[in-house]
Amino acid sequence: MPTKDASKFVTESINVTATAADASAQLLYTCPTNFSAVVTFLLVSSGSVHNKVISIQFYHQVQAAYKYMLRTYRMGSNSVFVLTNTPSLSLHQGDKLVCFTDSTGNFDVTISVEEYFDPVRKL
Repeated sequence: MPTKDASKFVTESINVTATAADASAQLLYTCPTNFSAVVTFLLVSSGSVHNKVISIQFYHQVQAAYKYMLRTYRMGSNSVFVLTNTPSLSLHQGDKLVCFTDSTGNFDVTISVEEYFDPVRKL
């Protein structure tokens, strides 16, 4: 059971340059060993190039498989898209979120998570 009274907040942001899926996609966040995490905010911001697509995948450590959270989402120039809403997304040690696009450097992706120490959780 995670220690809910001792959490920490983490925010990461990347400019997406990867153009291929799965292991070739660009890492946004990895849940650390001995932790569980709850994604509280996930935002995609597009640059000046119009009508380009972005994808975000969830890597589930237990299944060793990538699953799409957002697949080839087409965005206009200078726009934002917020993926998070209730209910939240829970991650466990080794789980990852990765991104890729068809327009190198056109998208920024920002994530905020609350990490909980969870030393007894097994994969």
